Amino acid sequence: MKRTSVVIAAVCAAALGSPAVASAAPGTQRTLQRDADVLVANGSPGALVELSTPRGSVKVRSGHGDLRTGSPMPWNAHFRIASFSKTFLSATMLQLVGEGRLSLEDTVDRWLPGVVSGNGNDGRAITVRQLLQHTSGLHDYMAELDLFTEKGFLRHRFDKLSASEAVKLAVGKPPEFAPGTSWGYSNTNYVLAGMVTEKVTGRDWQQEIAARIIRPLDLRETSLPYTSPFLPTPHARGYDRFVVEGSNPPRLGRQVDVTLMNPSAGGGADGSINSTTEDGNKFLRALLGGKVLKPALLAEMKKTVPAPGLGEYGLGLVRLTSSCGAYWGHGGSLPGNSTGNGVTEDGKRSVMVSLNTLTPYHPDAELPSGNPLDPVIDHALCGRE
Repeated sequence: MKRTSVVIAAVCAAALGSPAVASAAPGTQRTLQRDADVLVANGSPGALVELSTPRGSVKVRSGHGDLRTGSPMPWNAHFRIASFSKTFLSATMLQLVGEGRLSLEDTVDRWLPGVVSGNGNDGRAITVRQLLQHTSGLHDYMAELDLFTEKGFLRHRFDKLSASEAVKLAVGKPPEFAPGTSWGYSNTNYVLAGMVTEKVTGRDWQQEIAARIIRPLDLRETSLPYTSPFLPTPHARGYDRFVVEGSNPPRLGRQVDVTLMNPSAGGGADGSINSTTEDGNKFLRALLGGKVLKPALLAEMKKTVPAPGLGEYGLGLVRLTSSCGAYWGHGGSLPGNSTGNGVTEDGKRSVMVSLNTLTPYHPDAELPSGNPLDPVIDHALCGRE
């Protein structure tokens, strides 16, 4: 695969046909370009990185957005942000808390009586806070879907599963732990959070996010696809290699085009928003800069519990540590898409990274335990200009 590597700067934006972006220190720009090139060299078809600071933004890209045509990653590519959507929903619900329409200590059963019951699951013992913080103990409904093998994904990628059906799958299994006693990432939590939002407001969760987050922040390239399998243009095609069934140690198979899929399995509140690197940065900087939530509510969002293997989890926000200090973010992944991000405590500096694959590794590579996006985020947030 021939690798395309382009660096953007304001002085040559017109010549390259790329978006005009304020200049950054050459060292930072070179580092980000090198990081994007490494992601492609290690197996991602393409990579797009955008750093946003008070002085402006810098964007770099590497590799291909379409392996059939050899075209590069689009500069303004739309992509599925997957679980980064949880940050949008959590901020929306915290606004409702600030309006006195909802309490973080409300039980699930108060708003959804009888929905979480059976097999040791009890909505009377689970709070809204525990949903948003992944401390409910509820089983992850995604574990019950046949989407994680090549055959399963190709067979079921257009299936439609309602929020209620997703919750039924989850409560068909016993909880992983008693509410509030541990931490465990479960998409079921945010499916229920979306259902609670709809009960509180009388509107679906997509409408609430659009009215409270997307339109006020002028996130013009952020959209809510419902069950549409298509991405807005421009976009890269998504590719993945699934683990070969029965391989030990796990081995990745052939590369599959997975661009088309229903992103809203389970109702979509757990991760179906489409966006861009520019809009993602705009949201993160506004959130940590105090433009989305009042200080007391942002403080609630940033109250964390240990999240083994991830960092410290707040309410739809993860606290992580870089080489220059703590930062906040929330990654996301779906077949054909992987996004990582980070924003400094003061909201002044943020970065979005988008890959058009969930598995940025060569077939014969040993699958690493760490996140390959971490070095990119660290270099972006800790660079000096």
